[in-house]
Amino acid sequence: MRSLENTKMYAEKISSLPPYLFAEIDERKREAERRGAEIIDLGIGDPDLPTPPHVVEAVCRAAKDPGNHRYPSYDGMLAFREAVAAWYKRRKKVRLDLNAEDEVLTLIGSKEGLAHSALAFLNPGDLALVPDPAYPVYKNATVLAGGVPHSVPLLAESGFKPDLWGIDEAVARRAKVLFLNYPNNPTAATVERGFFKEVVDFASEHEILVLHDNPYSELTFDGYEAPSFLAAAGGGAKEVGVEFGSLSKTYNMTGWRIGFAVGNSEILRGLRLVKTNVDSGAFQAVQVAGITALTGSQECVKENVRVYRERREILVEGLRSAGLWEGKEVKKPRATFYLWVPVPSGYSSIQFSMFLLEQAGVVVTPGVGFGENGEGFVRFSLCTSAERLREACERLRGLKL
Repeated sequence: MRSLENTKMYAEKISSLPPYLFAEIDERKREAERRGAEIIDLGIGDPDLPTPPHVVEAVCRAAKDPGNHRYPSYDGMLAFREAVAAWYKRRKKVRLDLNAEDEVLTLIGSKEGLAHSALAFLNPGDLALVPDPAYPVYKNATVLAGGVPHSVPLLAESGFKPDLWGIDEAVARRAKVLFLNYPNNPTAATVERGFFKEVVDFASEHEILVLHDNPYSELTFDGYEAPSFLAAAGGGAKEVGVEFGSLSKTYNMTGWRIGFAVGNSEILRGLRLVKTNVDSGAFQAVQVAGITALTGSQECVKENVRVYRERREILVEGLRSAGLWEGKEVKKPRATFYLWVPVPSGYSSIQFSMFLLEQAGVVVTPGVGFGENGEGFVRFSLCTSAERLREACERLRGLKL
């Protein structure tokens, strides 16, 4: 067979994608390990805490039921969607369609739903408003759909919230969708309900679909409660958008691939049309486990928050005392399991990340990997033990810039 090396094998949209940030970090980490370095990974946000035992037990029982071995429903089990609707009513004071058939859709993780939404709503050349910095999927899914991502800066001076009304009017009129994410990854920024009222007003005026990614809503500290986008504007949010949720962070189920989209039934119908053509739904036994997670005791969630709060205190105090951030502020986040930390003067985010990896064996994520406005910051994850966080801080304390 002749070599394909120099042929036009890949679609143009594939060649326009950057290397996936986290995959590239993994390769750098492996290189350091091959050199003999003992790595402490504070890069990727993948919970190290186990899935709660009662959820594991539920999937084991469900996996033994032959009725769960066949193709699942495209929309997801009605019982799972009803559990999502009940959870929203209880936790977020949001009332979804009582039969959960029109306003709740099961996903194979929220990442899948976000990516498929771009395919559902963006024609080639359509414009998507993408926050910057942001989870890379928003921009990459837009590119894969043939759309045009338009960067909306998230700046420190504005609390990492977008200036929606500052967007050029011609751009706003062209925009088809707006991606949002609060509590935010990577910045850990939080918002109050009034911000979402502004989003609804902006989206209504410009006829924009809002896709709000909300996987960190339950990981909050110091009395802060993260509002749902759908709770804004007296129900008006449902007129313009949907919200994506995941069991990954709340219940330590990243590998299980189970999530949901809720809100506007017409938007969900479009997403459903894509999904029925490209996937066959979430494994039903996992949906049964999801029901158990959503409807069972929430003490496991409270314990997660307690653990992450303890880790946050260790890392914030450790970084503040490390001597690397003179003249810079290491802020204590109110949500997520991330710290968004400015880099020392004279370093880019990639240079500082490589410095920490090579000099201390500590992996962090360079902010520029989340977008050009992430330059000047690195992201630390709390997804490792308190003991390892203390060790990482000790390693940093001995460094000289």
